[in-house]
Amino acid sequence: MDIPAIGDAEELSCDVLVIGGGTAGTMAALTAAERGARVLLLEKAHVRHSGALAMGMDGVNNAVIPGRAEPDDYVAEITRANDGIVDQSTVRQTATRGFDMVRRLESYGVKFEKDEHGEYAVRQVHRSGSYVLPMPEGKDVKKVLYRQLRRREMRERIRIENRVMPVRVLTSPEDGRAIGAAAFNTRTGAFVTVRAGAVVLATGPCGRLGLPASGYLYGTYENPTNAGDGYAMAYHAGAALTGIECFQINPLIKDYNGPACAYVANPFGGYQVNRHGERFVDSDYWSGRMMSEFAAELASDRGPVYLKLSHLPEETVASLESILHTTERPTRGTFHAGRGHDYRTHDIEMHISEIGLCGGHSASGVRVDDHARTTVPRLYAAGDLASVPHNYMIGAFVFGDLAGADAARYTAHEGDLPADQVAAAHELIYRPLRHPQGPPQPQVEYKLRRFVNDYVAPPKTGAKLSLAVAAFERMTGEIAEMGATTAHELMRCAEVSFIRDCAEMAARSSLARTESRWGLYHERLDHPERDDDGWLHHLDLRKSPTGAMVFTARPVEPYVVPVPGFEPSPGPSRELGEVALVPVATAGERSAAPSAAGAAGPGAVTPAATGTAAAPAPGERLLRLVGLAEEEPDLDALLPYLTDPDPALRAAAVATLGETLPAGAGPALAARLADPAGQVRAVAAAALRELLEVLPAEPELAAGLRAALAVADPAVRAAALEALRALRLGDAVLYAASLADTDIEVRIHAVRALVSVDAVPALAAAAADPAREVRVAVAKGLAAVHTPAPEPLGPLLDDADPLVRGAALAALARTGCPAGYAARAVAALADPAWQVRAGAAAALGSAPAEEAVPALAKALAADVNADVRKAAVLALLRHRDAAPARTALAGATGDADADVRAYAGRAL
Repeated sequence: MDIPAIGDAEELSCDVLVIGGGTAGTMAALTAAERGARVLLLEKAHVRHSGALAMGMDGVNNAVIPGRAEPDDYVAEITRANDGIVDQSTVRQTATRGFDMVRRLESYGVKFEKDEHGEYAVRQVHRSGSYVLPMPEGKDVKKVLYRQLRRREMRERIRIENRVMPVRVLTSPEDGRAIGAAAFNTRTGAFVTVRAGAVVLATGPCGRLGLPASGYLYGTYENPTNAGDGYAMAYHAGAALTGIECFQINPLIKDYNGPACAYVANPFGGYQVNRHGERFVDSDYWSGRMMSEFAAELASDRGPVYLKLSHLPEETVASLESILHTTERPTRGTFHAGRGHDYRTHDIEMHISEIGLCGGHSASGVRVDDHARTTVPRLYAAGDLASVPHNYMIGAFVFGDLAGADAARYTAHEGDLPADQVAAAHELIYRPLRHPQGPPQPQVEYKLRRFVNDYVAPPKTGAKLSLAVAAFERMTGEIAEMGATTAHELMRCAEVSFIRDCAEMAARSSLARTESRWGLYHERLDHPERDDDGWLHHLDLRKSPTGAMVFTARPVEPYVVPVPGFEPSPGPSRELGEVALVPVATAGERSAAPSAAGAAGPGAVTPAATGTAAAPAPGERLLRLVGLAEEEPDLDALLPYLTDPDPALRAAAVATLGETLPAGAGPALAARLADPAGQVRAVAAAALRELLEVLPAEPELAAGLRAALAVADPAVRAAALEALRALRLGDAVLYAASLADTDIEVRIHAVRALVSVDAVPALAAAAADPAREVRVAVAKGLAAVHTPAPEPLGPLLDDADPLVRGAALAALARTGCPAGYAARAVAALADPAWQVRAGAAAALGSAPAEEAVPALAKALAADVNADVRKAAVLALLRHRDAAPARTALAGATGDADADVRAYAGRAL
């Protein structure tokens, strides 16, 4: 392709430029438009399916739901997880605004798990707080957001340019404020400039930094399209970045670069163990300290490390499979099947991911204040790019909202764009076309990221980090010699330049912080101790006017929420300047390190062809339907497709109906539940589940759902029951009739529906159901009604199945466990099944202390099963006012199980 002239650039104008169409970027665009700004959203892929969120989201890690968690507790938790180095005012924004954001997302149609009464089903994963909110339909979040962007009132304010990749933020030569960006089209190669009143960076983390164990460039833990674009653009615009030495490192499935999902499995009873089946993680919140324990166990003779699931009953394993093999990673089931592994017989071997930079899951990012402002005027950062530690998805939405609201105050820049900055960006983009036979991007990127693994990944030393800096400086020339022939290859070459910038930032920052902190994230072998006196400071970096990377040690702001063990010291920042490298070119001492010589790039290699033949068009009707999806069709426009003779087209029409949500969508979806084709029914059921938060509870929808209860497909009947319950369109008589359904899953949904209307007599009658899964659901349901009582649990306490007895006993912890039931719970502590013993221990938490404490103390000291001892500790916490209970808890601080030790120690 030819290099376009600078003068031929397509120039765009807007009030607010949002770079990145993922989680934070979408929210920033919506909020800015709602405030009246003209918004331009640039995305190097396509907003419909770009960003990490498009890969699926199984739950929210940091939902502070009123009544279940307190904002101050969450702020303190994040402060401890980040070893005290945190701007609490930013974290507090997520803590206090997160619940409103959950409600806002629900109004869009995002579905969060709720109990039978419509309350959020928040789960406790960490030992000190309940923040995890599952998302049953999390795979569809991005589709829901795209539907909001395409609303008519938003389309009038938001212009979306897909396949346009910015490479530099443009700044005013007079005052340094952000005034636009330089970009190019990743399909045509056309040069694009943008003038803007404000710029929001929302490009995600630098997930493509370290090299995965597989060696595959795009087999990263994070979304591989996140190449550090925003980190590099912010740096070159003059913004400060902070915490770049605090890496992101995650546990993952061995040989499969996806998360092992302990977050998902923990509420179901899964947990991390060594090869002996022992829990070993003493740290609480997901942090670098936890990763240090993980790495040490993995390297010891107690390794490998596993996510243990094989002890769970069939129905629990099936539930986990439905989440882990769909929402989280659709290829995960295929991977396990290829190994011949099954969760029922094989626990999941775990390993450690490559390193990356991420604010949302660690702390490394662009420095922002509590309104998402960077240190460059009118430049904002949000999401995983911004340094708001452990901010996760809800934090990305919150800071996208904050950025959009603040940026909407500004109008488009009207002066000239700086010619020198535009020319430099043009050169960065198109220089690979000047030598198309130069080294191909995959080879150069592999070499660059191998250096990251060799010299930057923990454990770190000054010598290795200095070698890294030399390597990255040397590779600047090699990167400039990369060759390309297509616009797609230009995109990949630009990404390599971003990765190199991030690699140098990571190495120099790690050199500058001369201590160890954050566990594995910043472990310096040559500075092994944490130094709060000298280093309870943020480490900021920025680009100096001369182009050097310089550092500042910035004191941590006084805490809003006091946290024992950390006391920030106010005072001025320390200007550190450039970091000094360790002499590494010769052995022994040398008065001056030799200068780095330039190195020629590798020999020319013809790039492999990357194009693939386009798939044939599926048909004119389908193409017309796809076009309709972009035009916000009304229901009448979709009806011909919903009744098309081709079931594949009907299924696509149902998906479009769920995406565009015209008036009357609910009854139309309910009608398709009776479609003769299974694929259509499945799409309709999935769409209904996704849209439960936004569908009006109208009589026509109720009639369609009631009719669906007679459909032969059990998946349809289950979906109809779920919708009737969630929308409050059914009653006890209707739900009780489904207790006679032939399908177990439908009967379980009937049980949940009966709980939602507090139909205790009907629930009690279901205690005789032939299926164990249903009886377990009944036991849990009897404890979930608004006024639970122990008497209806009687038959279940005598059930022949140990899982049912265990669930019934555990339910007594909610209903109350008066004297007669307490005696049964004490007796059950001798049951052969550990599930029954664990349920009995839980029950005794609500029993009279004089009867419960001696039995629990005995179980805590003598039971061979760690889960039973854990249940005993948690029950004893409820009796901690009794001296014998405190004595038993004190003795448990030396337990072999990490969870038991942690809970006992926290209690004391």
